[in-house]
Amino acid sequence: MIELTDDLSRRWLATALAEARKGLQEGGIPIGGAVYSPDGVLLGSGHNRRVQDDDPSVHGETDAFRNAGRQRSYRGMTMVTTLSPCWYCSGLIRQFGISRVVIGEARSFFGGHEWLAENGVEVHVLDDPACVTLMAEFIAARPELWYEDIGQD
Repeated sequence: MIELTDDLSRRWLATALAEARKGLQEGGIPIGGAVYSPDGVLLGSGHNRRVQDDDPSVHGETDAFRNAGRQRSYRGMTMVTTLSPCWYCSGLIRQFGISRVVIGEARSFFGGHEWLAENGVEVHVLDDPACVTLMAEFIAARPELWYEDIGQD
């Protein structure tokens, strides 16, 4: 598995952040994801498409995972996401044995990343200012959509 430096983490995060911005431009929730192979090749990226597809299961991580296609094994792979993964996406990471997660920020939403770390997943939270700002602005502009996304009334 390729060594993860801060520079590499931020380059990979840029892929997920571009996806998040794409989702926002489409009228959706700005959360993006990307899946990288053990040797650092981008396998797939995607963004939250709950609004666009009228499908509550299409989170940024699940869209990236689907776009990465079927793999014989997910060991050594890295899931990159702009926001701490929810329990649903954390479960996907554990279910398929993804080895590492790079998280843009965990201020707006504190998902299951501590649980992932407790269960052997290598977790890197970057606290990226662009991710923090993107989510803060979205939540302020569309609180009803945000609370729907995280399952709160």
